[in-house]
Amino acid sequence: MNLKGKGCLIPLIGIAAIVVIIVIFMISNYNKYVSAEENVDQKWSRIETDLQRRYDLIPNLVNTVKGFAQHEKEVIKQVTDARAELGGARTADEKAAANDQLQGALGRLLVVVENYPNLKSDVHFTQLMDELAGTENRIAVARGDYNDAVAEYNKMIKRFPGRLVAGIMGFDAKQYFQTTTESRTNPQVDFGTDGSTSLRFGNPRHADDLATAAGMRA
Repeated sequence: MNLKGKGCLIPLIGIAAIVVIIVIFMISNYNKYVSAEENVDQKWSRIETDLQRRYDLIPNLVNTVKGFAQHEKEVIKQVTDARAELGGARTADEKAAANDQLQGALGRLLVVVENYPNLKSDVHFTQLMDELAGTENRIAVARGDYNDAVAEYNKMIKRFPGRLVAGIMGFDAKQYFQTTTESRTNPQVDFGTDGSTSLRFGNPRHADDLATAAGMRA
């Protein structure tokens, strides 16, 4: 090979090496983004599982309350409507909004329960409340894990040079499971030894309002 041929070969080798480096970089980042996205999807699946669990508890809860408090049609309808909204929600934003609405409706329902001692002492109702409280705690934990995974994923695809790769490969930012100010913490239900119901939300002032309406101290 003459010198002219060697002179043409060197730039080609350099270009090929650059292409190989870019391909390796793209593949490495693609796999990293796929893993991060899969982690987000897994965390979201946990939220949906826990939301579905609570969704399935609502009919039994409503029917039990109806048996003791048939005149509380408005608050029962609010819970039923909120459940329907959650069932029809699809995106993270829609589910978060529906979740807030259902939390508020459940809070009002439990305030009403204070007026029915026989209902509070009903074994079936107490069991439902225990299941609801456990489910609310799982939703809170799952929501925190999901938002942490979304934050990590979004940082990966927004930072340079990952942002370029994400754009080419079609990786988009994920939505957080955001809540309103009054429900940053899911309601915690506690039936005390005296039969009273303790209900606390993330917003202290809102919790005090509910406690006052129920005739107890938050």
